[in-house]
Amino acid sequence: MTRLILASQSPARTKLLSHAGIRHEILVSDVDEDAVQARYGVTDPHDTALLLARAKAEAVASLQDADGALVLGCDSVFEFDGEAHGKPYTAEVARERMLRMSGSMGVLHTGHWLVDCRDTDPDSSENSGGERAGSGATLGAVTSAEVHFMEMSGEEIEAYIATGEPLQCAGSFTIDGYGGAFIRKVDGDPHTVVGLSISTLRGLLGQAHVGITELWTGGAVDPAEVRAE
Repeated sequence: MTRLILASQSPARTKLLSHAGIRHEILVSDVDEDAVQARYGVTDPHDTALLLARAKAEAVASLQDADGALVLGCDSVFEFDGEAHGKPYTAEVARERMLRMSGSMGVLHTGHWLVDCRDTDPDSSENSGGERAGSGATLGAVTSAEVHFMEMSGEEIEAYIATGEPLQCAGSFTIDGYGGAFIRKVDGDPHTVVGLSISTLRGLLGQAHVGITELWTGGAVDPAEVRAE
């Protein structure tokens, strides 16, 4: 059975995979994001998202628990007025950002990095059960989406911050929670804004010679629950 490990503690990412019926495990990396960025000196938001996704994936791939699995690392960076915005962590930072974002637009970049930790020798004992050999792939991709915000009043911003939701989200917002009320439209893959593009994952798996349908559990959301009345 093909194993996919998500190297992220993001509830939104694992929820997205679960709703898409994609079987996965979670193994969180201990990557120090600030240290990684300081080491490489990357300032471009697009490149930063990919760099951090790779750091997370490779950190987990080095663990014994990842042997025989495919490891996926993801990271999201919001680009606004040429600046890279990660998680604000504090109400003060979130407030300042949201006041600027109100009625404006930014770009959410999500980096994806996949490491194939399966044995590449088809004759090894690991593959003796008829499983395919690994590809040895280590590859990544970034998907980006424009996020257009509605005008937000000061009262709405304060109420949103009070929920605690924006403090742990790249760019100080989320599309799949309270923050969805303030997003006018998204140009691009909306899954990118959640933090993991399913179509991008499919493409990376394909390059590692794995079909995404191999990871389907049959447990995706019941269509009857989401079908429009």
